[in-house]
Amino acid sequence: MAASLTAASARTMKLVALGDSLTAGYGVAPGKAFPDVLEAALRARGYDVKVINAGVSGDTSGDGLARFDWSVPPDTDALIVELGANDMLRGLPVENARRSLGAILAKATAAHIPTLLAGMKAAPNLGPDYLAAFDRLYPDLAAQYGVALYPFFLDGVAADPKLNQQDGLHPTPDGVKVIVERMLPAVTALLDKAGHG
Repeated sequence: MAASLTAASARTMKLVALGDSLTAGYGVAPGKAFPDVLEAALRARGYDVKVINAGVSGDTSGDGLARFDWSVPPDTDALIVELGANDMLRGLPVENARRSLGAILAKATAAHIPTLLAGMKAAPNLGPDYLAAFDRLYPDLAAQYGVALYPFFLDGVAADPKLNQQDGLHPTPDGVKVIVERMLPAVTALLDKAGHG
């Protein structure tokens, strides 16, 4: 049951998507970015929700932390954190991402904002040690801060040429639809938690 359909929650819920170019909608037309498609899918399921696009292309987890306070306003009902891909692509130390993402989750927890952490996987060319450390990052942080985890933001899309732009990194509009479809159960669970919180 969508919490938004009850008389108690007549106010439109605010879901902030804090991320990088994968959230911002790099290379796709206006209205086709992940937050837009997600909002349409949620509304089709009866959720009275506004999904705020707080994605900035090129942002690392540290950049996301630096702008948290103005990207995630006090009236935020729920939060999706999609950061870390640029840390990985630049080969930055995994510990940097762990500290920054941990600080973001600590801020969200302190503000009592139900949060979904969207994970990323390391590219195999970075070597087995980096791969192992990076792939542990998201499950570890979700457990540490008691937030929900969506293990891999690009699940079903990564490495599929039909669903990615020519750079092989950013999803096409069809790829965005696949991401939203796969994430929807996790996001509706997040909103239900926020609506009953």
